Amino acid sequence: MYWKKRFNRLNPDQDIENKMLEIRQEHKDYGCLRMKKELENYGLSINKKKVQRLIKKLGIEVKSYTRKSRRYSSYRGKVGRIAKNLIHRRFYTSICHQKITTDTTEFKYFEADTSGVIRQKKLYLDPFMDLYNSEILSYRVSEKPNAAAIINGLADAIKTTNNCPFRRIFHSDQGWAYQMAACSDKLKEHKIFQSMSRKGNCLDNSPMENFFGLLKQEIFHGEIYHSFEELKRAIDRYIHYYNNKRMKKKLNWQSPVQFRKTARLVA
Repeated sequence: MYWKKRFNRLNPDQDIENKMLEIRQEHKDYGCLRMKKELENYGLSINKKKVQRLIKKLGIEVKSYTRKSRRYSSYRGKVGRIAKNLIHRRFYTSICHQKITTDTTEFKYFEADTSGVIRQKKLYLDPFMDLYNSEILSYRVSEKPNAAAIINGLADAIKTTNNCPFRRIFHSDQGWAYQMAACSDKLKEHKIFQSMSRKGNCLDNSPMENFFGLLKQEIFHGEIYHSFEELKRAIDRYIHYYNNKRMKKKLNWQSPVQFRKTARLVA
C-alpha cells in the first residue's frame, strides 16, 4: 500500500524542475552552485545535493568542455617602450575603474572562398577589463591583429573610466601594439600609469586569461563557425551576457554590472 500511494503522488519538485529548465535555457553553462544561487534569487531554497540530483534527473548537465589550442602571442621583441610591472599580481581593487587590463586572443573559423574551397581563417578579440568587478568596458573584433583596434578600444575604456577619483593603471603584456608610442602617448595624455607583465608570464595577467578561458569554453570549443560575422555575433552576445547576467562567486553571486550598481547604491 505504501508504494501504491507513492505511485499516484504528484511530483513535489515540479515547480523547482520547471524553474531549473527555464534557467538552463538562459544559462546553458551554469553548474550546480550557480544553479542553486539562481533558484534562491527566485525565492526557492534548495540543498546543493538536491540540485545535483535534479540536474542529473532532468538531463541538463553542462556540456561545455575545454581543449588545448595554440596560444596567440603578440610579442615581437622590443619595438618600443617596455613599462614596469606596477600590478605585480595585485589584481584586487576596491576602487571602480582604477585598474584596467587587456590582452589579445585568437579564434579560428572556416569559410568557403569564391571557388567553394573551405579555408581556415582567424578572428582577433581585444577586450578591456575593469579589475574591480571583471567587467568588460570595451572591446574590438578584427580580422587581423592591428594597432587601430587596440587604440580605439583603449580610447573607449579611457572615456568610460574618466569618473575614477584616483589615478588609473593600464596593464597589458609586452605585445608590440602596447609598446607603440601611440599607446603610451594616449595614456600619458590622460595621466594613466602604464604597466606590463613580465615576458612569457601569463599569470601576470590571469584575470584576462580567465575571461578568455570562460569565453572559449562556453561558446567556442566544440562549435564550428562558418563566417567572420557569425563568430563576431556570438562574441557580442556572450560579452553582453557575461557583463549583465553571468554571476560570479567572488562578486557575491552577482554579474559584474549588478555588482557595480549595487556597490554604488550602498555607497
